[in-house]
Amino acid sequence: MYQSIHIKTKANSKHEAKILVIYTGGTLGMVYDPVSDGLVPFDFAQIPDNLPEMGRLDYDITVLTFDKLLDSSNMRPVIWVQLAEIIEQHYEQYDSFVILHGTDTMAYSASALSYLLENLNKPVIFTGAQLPIGAARTDAKENFITALEIAAAKQNNRPIVSEVCIYFNSVLLRGNRARKHESVQFNAFESENYPVLAEAGVRIEYNYPFLRHYKSNVSLKVHKHLDENVVILKLFPGISEQVVRSVLAIENLKGVVLETYGAGNAPTDEWFLKHIKASLDKGIVIYNISQCNGGRVTQGRYHTSHYLQEIGVISGADLTTEAAITKMMFAFAQSNDIATVKAILKQPIAGEMS
Repeated sequence: MYQSIHIKTKANSKHEAKILVIYTGGTLGMVYDPVSDGLVPFDFAQIPDNLPEMGRLDYDITVLTFDKLLDSSNMRPVIWVQLAEIIEQHYEQYDSFVILHGTDTMAYSASALSYLLENLNKPVIFTGAQLPIGAARTDAKENFITALEIAAAKQNNRPIVSEVCIYFNSVLLRGNRARKHESVQFNAFESENYPVLAEAGVRIEYNYPFLRHYKSNVSLKVHKHLDENVVILKLFPGISEQVVRSVLAIENLKGVVLETYGAGNAPTDEWFLKHIKASLDKGIVIYNISQCNGGRVTQGRYHTSHYLQEIGVISGADLTTEAAITKMMFAFAQSNDIATVKAILKQPIAGEMS
């Protein structure tokens, strides 16, 4: 299922850090093949030819490569659980983890891992690239090398970063606060509702007050189940009753992330409110998330969200959609009790909401 490759660096028995790199696939790991005249997956055994800079690092690096590399558009919750299990299996052997991943669903994966890895006390850094590592102007090399440096960084013999993050284009972001916002520029990710955790220039400058604190005397607990009986319903002017009714009538549906306008506002049409209320009465949990990249849901601030609050729709505060849908999968996997699920959704569990 996985191939393991040890990367030759200048590290000796007194290396600065022992890092496990998990290569799932994505744009970063592609190189030009003159035979096929196209891009083919990167062979990490040939890394000295494509990334000689790694040879100068004082880290002990092992790469675990998925046998079947994934385009991140094919990412699924079962793969998130596999990633969590890989980290669990190697947690004591390595100081940190770097996950190479396609950009399209990276924010979903980072959010999911932040919930699955309870009491995480080591860096788990996602990174990738907008251009393949074999392209002349690639961003892959800087992203990968700096992600390794951040993963290895320590202060007072403890990791500076002890959470799931995304490193991309010179900035380190909390994984469950990030979202992809750019497909043609190198600054692929943003974090509108939470400060940047670090910026990499000549030096890597860490934003210490906003980093998750290292926890003493705790053990990693890995959750291995996610419930996929959830859906995202995005509102738009003109959305029909038939569409809303059809989504809410999905068989075995347990939860809905409702993408509303602005600060959590939704239509006040009688038919819309009737279907929302009927779903809540059936035990379906509805999570109110703003379509805006920044800001937060404040139910009841305007008349158009007051009724949602009244009937029991849960405010998602300043969650991203990616963090909300994966949190809902996580919450329903924890309990069949609706009150317990709602309690999980209302409170931050991995720094994902204010």
